[in-house]
Amino acid sequence: MRAQSDAPDRTVRPASFSAILTVLTMLAGCLLCLCPLSVQAASAAQPGRPAELRVLATTFPVYLFTRNVTQSRPYVKVELLVPAQSGCPHDFAPSPHDLQKLVQAQVLVMNGLGLETFLTASLEKINAKITLIDSSAGITPLPLPRGMRPSAHAGHSHEAVNPHLFAGPQQAAAMAFNIARGMARVDPEGAAAYHAAAEAYAARLFSVGRRLAAVGAGARRKGIVLQHDALAYLAHDARLEIVDVIQESEDAQPSAARIMELVRRVRAEKPVLIASEPQYSDKPALALARETGVPAACLDPVSSGPADAPLGYYEAVMAANCQILERYFGQR
Repeated sequence: MRAQSDAPDRTVRPASFSAILTVLTMLAGCLLCLCPLSVQAASAAQPGRPAELRVLATTFPVYLFTRNVTQSRPYVKVELLVPAQSGCPHDFAPSPHDLQKLVQAQVLVMNGLGLETFLTASLEKINAKITLIDSSAGITPLPLPRGMRPSAHAGHSHEAVNPHLFAGPQQAAAMAFNIARGMARVDPEGAAAYHAAAEAYAARLFSVGRRLAAVGAGARRKGIVLQHDALAYLAHDARLEIVDVIQESEDAQPSAARIMELVRRVRAEKPVLIASEPQYSDKPALALARETGVPAACLDPVSSGPADAPLGYYEAVMAANCQILERYFGQR
């Protein structure tokens, strides 16, 4: 059973992509014949179990969640499509090697909510038999925060919703459960194991989520300025109030006029913290801090990370975010 992906809202940018896609489409038939890629290709010793289940996760956080959910199933091979250090794939252009991963994969686990629109328009041509798992299914997204415009790519937009669910531990737990349900449909024999792994992982995420919630619950002042809308889910779980977002668009750094507008707002509303994030330059956040006297600190939404990240990487980074927020919002 296949999960439905979101309607595509942009296409891959490079002019050479069509040529690459044509070649890979021709190769796909050969690869599918040579490799035991069908989910029904079970080993003779264990009927109903795939000999190997090739799962491809689109982004780094989805990769972390999928590995945690599938860790007890040795025949499940999880790979990452967008390189771990790339972050959110707003401008990602797949290489021939990336597209070959798609040809060979049996399952594609996606963030959803339009984050992978570089891919969805052409997926049917690359691998029409692939099973999609939308990890955002049924989760209500946040609207774009104040100051953030919908990101336009190839004439389309994200329709004013924030696709960066993964940056909040509560939403990340819901994504893990969606992945477990999707994997159980693909591999019914592993259903109990996937569910148990998701339960254990969610318990760890809920624990850090409670710690985040305590930040806002105990804070006398709750205002925060964000670099980018990915941090909105972190702020939401921490019960903080978003004063504004520095980067109006994912496509460009803020202008000098935008920085001056932010200076006026920050001076008027007096937030506690200006939060930058590692995927973007911290120069605008530091400039705003110098002009207003409001401190700046870096918070990590875990949109990127090391390629060899351990299974507990997400909750470790979120615990470090908690420490930073506790330092500033715990002040009286």
